[in-house]
Amino acid sequence: MKQITSIQNPFIKSLVLLQEKAKARKQTGTFLIEGKREILLATKGDYKIETILFLPELISENEINNLTGQQVNLIEINKEVYQKLAYRDTTEGILAIAKTKSLQLSDLKLSDNPLILVAEAPEKPGNIGALLRTADAANLNAVIIANPKSDLYNPNIVRSSVGCLFTNQIATGTTTEIISFLKENKINFYCATLQNSTSYHTQDFTTPTALVVGTEATGLTQEWRDAATQNIIIPMEGEIDSMNVSVAAAILIFEAKRQRGFNQL
Repeated sequence: MKQITSIQNPFIKSLVLLQEKAKARKQTGTFLIEGKREILLATKGDYKIETILFLPELISENEINNLTGQQVNLIEINKEVYQKLAYRDTTEGILAIAKTKSLQLSDLKLSDNPLILVAEAPEKPGNIGALLRTADAANLNAVIIANPKSDLYNPNIVRSSVGCLFTNQIATGTTTEIISFLKENKINFYCATLQNSTSYHTQDFTTPTALVVGTEATGLTQEWRDAATQNIIIPMEGEIDSMNVSVAAAILIFEAKRQRGFNQL
């Protein structure tokens, strides 16, 4: 088995680039996953694991084989190399190099009556991770990111989603492309916005539905507001007129789930 004990090793330097640069991830079509649960969820989500790097004092080969269920290259590393690559403070002693997936709208496999979350231009990895966790909790059919500002395989998004990057169907596209996609698939879309809106709970989300949220700073663009089946608002009784995007999305999603009797999609 191959062993690497130096952070100056060219392969390790290439993995540091994978962690730090979206360009490196795009060029190689690979990214790093840290942690047992995340690797397990990636495997269940049909991500191809190419290589596992591990600390033998923390995790055994048998544990790794049980975790991935795949034939993968194993590389034994030391603590110094692990700490160079790991993002989290907690130490599980395992990292995986995985292949990225296509995020094309055309690759989405929709159910007959889908419930979809669309988020336009979310910037903060923590918000994106929270949106993916909510989508997983509700078993949404898909999550679509419009005009993405961040590479979805950014390690901060992988970490903040606690593996839900791998449990959701995800696609990206421009606002124009996504609106066309929704219309072509006869999916009603409801845009959360302050302008010309009606209360969210008055709408029928039991038919094919997309719930669309924007950023806290600027909200949704005019293109979404003009094209919406209906603009919706969450009534607020305090002094402010907006809330965290992941909280707003959760409120809308679980109202739709309530209307659907919390049935699985």
